[in-house]
Amino acid sequence: MRTGEVTDGTASAVTPPPDRYGKSRSGETRPWRRWLYLAIALVVGAGVAYVAYTNLGAAPIDAERIGFVLKPESAEITVNVTRDDDNRAGVCIVRVRDRSGAESGRKEVLVEAGAKHSRITTEVKSIGAPVTADVYGCSYDIPRYLSSP
Repeated sequence: MRTGEVTDGTASAVTPPPDRYGKSRSGETRPWRRWLYLAIALVVGAGVAYVAYTNLGAAPIDAERIGFVLKPESAEITVNVTRDDDNRAGVCIVRVRDRSGAESGRKEVLVEAGAKHSRITTEVKSIGAPVTADVYGCSYDIPRYLSSP
């Protein structure tokens, strides 16, 4: 009987002739390949974790709008600033928006070094009637024109 023939109506396992295709390597794996794939997966995973940690971690300086008062050509906004290093000065950008949602005014506010939590009130001029005021963001990178010489 030849390999792969049907004998009693059921198909037997088809095995190719070993002299034509070489011997089968089913079940035989190269151990170094498994370790190589594992090492590559670990390196890629560590890279993804590092990028996620640096980009998605908590901000070192952050501000939250507490309230605002609208005026005809400006808005007065009060923000709480929280930072991880109270020995460094920072800057926060606050803005006002008009009825269409477009930004109609912006101001950079210097946050002096001192306290871990600071409350700042400032007035932001607007090119039209403001509807709302909010915090755009904060940073420790202070522009030269805001820092004292």
